[in-house]
Formats: sequence, structure tokens, C-alpha cells
Amino acid sequence: IDTALTQIAAWQDAGVDLPVSVNISGFHLQQAGFLDELRALLAAHPNVPRGYLELEVLESSALEDIALVSAVIDASATLGVSFALDDFGTGYSSLAYLKRLPFSQLKIDQSFVRDLEDDEDDRAIAAAVVTLGHTLGMHVIAEGVETRAQLELLSDMGCDEVQGYHLGRPVPASELTGRLRAATTP
Repeated sequence: IDTALTQIAAWQDAGVDLPVSVNISGFHLQQAGFLDELRALLAAHPNVPRGYLELEVLESSALEDIALVSAVIDASATLGVSFALDDFGTGYSSLAYLKRLPFSQLKIDQSFVRDLEDDEDDRAIAAAVVTLGHTLGMHVIAEGVETRAQLELLSDMGCDEVQGYHLGRPVPASELTGRLRAATTP
């Protein structure tokens, strides 16, 4: 989290406006000092705008104390930190998590995106997840988009955002800064 906040601050200083998501385990969310540590990290980076840090929890994470995790997510929201449920549809307690935890974003696992063009079941699942997420007031992101056809299908479904190789391969933060500057220069 500290590395992500440091990078956000560096990008802000360079004139690049880019939020960052960090994967975090369910174990960490259930630790007694998690919120205090999060507050301290945010305080150590006062130039990071609210809303620029998102924490992603894998749907398959073992969350033993749902009430505690819900309270941590709510308290984090007051600090300007949002949460996403990552790899949705791959675990065993998806609907329970959606019902009881205040996630702001829902990420469709790439296993449902990979064969979207050819598999009617994957299309039906992806469309259902988009509808479910929107009905619950969540922003929906599809992972693993590798083709224009996948992008168009997800767009037609009303998916809010996508990520994947179709948009670009992973690059070091230093290289990304230059690419973003070049893309926004008239």
C-alpha cells in the first residue's frame, strides 16, 4: 500500500492523474491494526487525493468475520479508500459477499471473458454479472480483455470498464508516465 501511495504521489507531481489498485488478502483486513496502519500510510502521503487508492479483495479469500470486514470497508470509505471484489464468480461465496460487504466495484474474472466471443454461457454469465453489479450500485470492470470483439461485447452489455492486453501490456511505472504524457499531448 505504501508503494502504491508513493507511486500515486509521484504521478501527481509529474502531472499524471492515475489511481492505483492493490490486491490485499482477506487475512490482512481482519487484523486488529489494519485501519490504524491504513490511516498512518494515508497520512504519510498527504498529497494523494481521496479516491485514488483502491483495495481489491479476491472473491475466494477466506473472510471469517464478515461483520468486521464490512466495518473495515465502511471505515476505509470515510478515508477515501474504495474496495473491489476481484475475480468475481470463481469462489464459493460470491453472493454472500455481495450481499453483506459494501464493495464499490465488482471485477468479472477473465475466465468468463476469455471465450466471450464463442461461448454463450460466458456471455450470459458476464451479462448477468454486469446487471447484478449495477443493480447493487457497483461499478463493473471486466478483466482479461484481449480482443476488440470482447471489448465491444462487454460495452454492449453496459460494462463500465475493462482491463487487459487489448488496451496494453504491463509496463514499469516510469515508462507508463511517458506513455501517458505522449497520449495526452496535443
